[in-house]
Order: sequence, then structure tokens, then C-alpha cells
Amino acid sequence: MANNLGELTIVRKTGKEPFRDGNSELGFDLHSFWQWSTSDVVSNATRGVIAEYIVARQLGMGTEGARDEWAAYDLDTPSGVKVEVKSAAFVQSWHQNKLSEISFRTPKTRAWDASTNRQSQETKRQADVYVFALLAHREKLTIDPLDVEQWQFYVLPTVVLNERTRIQYSITLPTLRELAGQLRFDDLQLAVEEAATEKAL
Repeated sequence: MANNLGELTIVRKTGKEPFRDGNSELGFDLHSFWQWSTSDVVSNATRGVIAEYIVARQLGMGTEGARDEWAAYDLDTPSGVKVEVKSAAFVQSWHQNKLSEISFRTPKTRAWDASTNRQSQETKRQADVYVFALLAHREKLTIDPLDVEQWQFYVLPTVVLNERTRIQYSITLPTLRELAGQLRFDDLQLAVEEAATEKAL
């Protein structure tokens, strides 16, 4: 029988799927793995995925399907806007001598297509709109990325990033504040739609 090596169809899991030894269940499940692997919600990698998720929920997504780790950009809104989510935080899991300085990476990339395993020849920013999610809380003992009140958001159409004359691969918080007003969680949906309209002008 020929081995089908095409792209996998990822099915949303419940967490109840057991680990097995063949037909024998081992007494632990996928939920326990999630607890073990991602309970540090302040870590850079997990915090970034949480930022994507809370933005997705506010944009009317994330209730079905699964995150595509290898997509050229992070989210497709129900209205068809391509969104890239970038996150940063003052507080980290590890010991700090001072709060982290905030900078968001915004490089141009070559998109990779999982269905063909090929990379685009064009280097560009793949999304229409960027959402910059800052976990702005500064107290380590009470930091909680699950509390959206601790986050600040900034939204920019990609065209604004493309037109910048300064460093093109990152943007600092002061520059971001000059270019985009600070938003709360509830403001995101309208801001993304407005930014998408601006990019189309």
C-alpha cells in the first residue's frame, strides 16, 4: 500500500484522548499532557499562542478547528482579513533584574505552503493587519495572561509597517504608540476591520 504523505487534516481534540500501548490505555490522557506541557502560561512560547487565541475569540474565531502552527499568518477573520498577532510582556517566567524592554518583530517572510511543502519566492509581510498584544501587567506575583484586563492591544494595517523608513524587522513600543492608539480587548474587532479597510485604500 502506498504511503500517503500529503498534508495532515488536523482534528480538534477534546483532551480525553488516551495515551495507549497498542490497544491498551495507559491511564493518562491528552489533557494531562496539556497540563504538563503548557501550564507556564507566562513563558514566551505559550504566551504568544494565548495572545493569538484571545484575539481570535474576540474576532469571532477559535471556537472550532485547530491552530495552524505553520500558516503564513496567524488568523483569517470571518470577513476575510488576514491577521498577524505579535506578543510581548514586561514580566517573564525566569528571574529578572529589571522588566523586559518591549519590541515586536515584524520581518518580511517567504510564505510556506504546508499542502505543497514549497516556499514562496516573494518576500513580504503576509497579513493585511497586525495586532500587537502587550501583556502590560508589571507585578510578577499577580501576572495572569488569562485576564484580558492585563493586556494592551495596538492595531496597524500592514501598509503602515511597509511605509516605515526606519528599521523594518521590528518595532518598539514608543514607535507603536505613535502610530496606533492603545486599545482594550473589547475594541479589537472594530479596530481590525477599520485597519483592513485602510489597507485597501
